[in-house]
Amino acid sequence: MKTMSAREAKNAFGLMIETVRAGPVLIEKRGRGVVVVVALEEYERLTVGLATKEEATKRGAEATRN
Repeated sequence: MKTMSAREAKNAFGLMIETVRAGPVLIEKRGRGVVVVVALEEYERLTVGLATKEEATKRGAEATRN
């Protein structure tokens, strides 16, 4: 995984976006990883089905109350 400092990411935002399109980028602050930036396609792949799980949990909780 590519790593960039927060300062590099800020100063070269366009470059970071292009880099993220090739794979996730770890952003570090003071030498420690703080966030990982991923492309929209990867985010969508990772979150498929989460909304339906949350909705099912909510429906289950509502059914319990009634």
